[in-house]
Amino acid sequence: MIFRQLFDSVSCTYTYLAASRRGGEALIIDPVLDKVDRYLQLLDELDLKLVKAVDTHVHADHITGLGALRDRTRCITVMGEQSGVDVVSVRVGEGDRIDIEGVSLRALYTPGHTDDSYSFLMDDRVFTGDTLLIRGTGRTDFQNGDAEAQYDSLFNKLLKLPDETLVYPAHDYKGDTVSTIAEERACNPRLQVASRADYVALMNDLKLPNPKMMDVAVPANLRVGLHQDEVEARGWSLTCAEAAELVGTPDIILVDLREVAERERHGEIPGAVHAPYVELREHVAPGGLLHELAAATGKRLVFYCAYGERSAMAVQSAQEVGLARACHIKGGLDAWKQAGRPVSGAPD
Repeated sequence: MIFRQLFDSVSCTYTYLAASRRGGEALIIDPVLDKVDRYLQLLDELDLKLVKAVDTHVHADHITGLGALRDRTRCITVMGEQSGVDVVSVRVGEGDRIDIEGVSLRALYTPGHTDDSYSFLMDDRVFTGDTLLIRGTGRTDFQNGDAEAQYDSLFNKLLKLPDETLVYPAHDYKGDTVSTIAEERACNPRLQVASRADYVALMNDLKLPNPKMMDVAVPANLRVGLHQDEVEARGWSLTCAEAAELVGTPDIILVDLREVAERERHGEIPGAVHAPYVELREHVAPGGLLHELAAATGKRLVFYCAYGERSAMAVQSAQEVGLARACHIKGGLDAWKQAGRPVSGAPD
């Protein structure tokens, strides 16, 4: 396994890179915009393909690298479903999996620092964002923070993980790099409370100054979505109404780019074929299944995903290999559902 802990000295942010092997797929957690060139250099040095970029929550002390990494690598961006960010490729909920080749994260909803805070469990380690720090916990006094919710996240979820679980936080201000659940339970001063009320009183009495970057970082981090208007301006987008007129006709190949778990959870547009986004470049390249199918039949490829981000990137990839009629459904399945269009396979 390849695992790297990277540090931004300005915001004291830890970013994590994980992959199962050299030459394989990689994911990154809590990237910082100013360090994107370094991440790309490391990916190149290790011969890794960045597939997914994950933020544990909307950060207030630095601008995220999610958007820049997506634009430069066409990776999938991931955040929790409670996030107020305009667009990410995938929104996860409690228990959902974030999978790449040989690596799997399980999402744990751990609100309190913010209302969209998640931790991610991977084998013997947990990435705790700002919920659990080494010998500390994340403040709860802005971005819909809630000390009671954080108490539950800590004592009823994270501290119930096995004692030997390694703790990798999103920040450290003292130079510590890793801890364990047992260590934090025994040594973290903020966890030495007798009750929920004691914890709430402790957190409410911190009176910390706001992060220096807060007024810049939070607005920037809420708008990281791919600008689908640029794809639309080139004539590569369909509205839900336009797509609805084509679905079911013999003139198109409707392609669902989402992962199996997303389809099972949210359903699908009837008649779609499934080609996960992470495999797309192989499918649309000359000789690939979708490329040959479109070329042989003259049919138009119509991509869709959850919110339109992956499908907009898919159109760009298809156009680059000469599939000039390829387009996507702007806003994805989310917009399709909001327009009252039919969906099959969704749980009751």
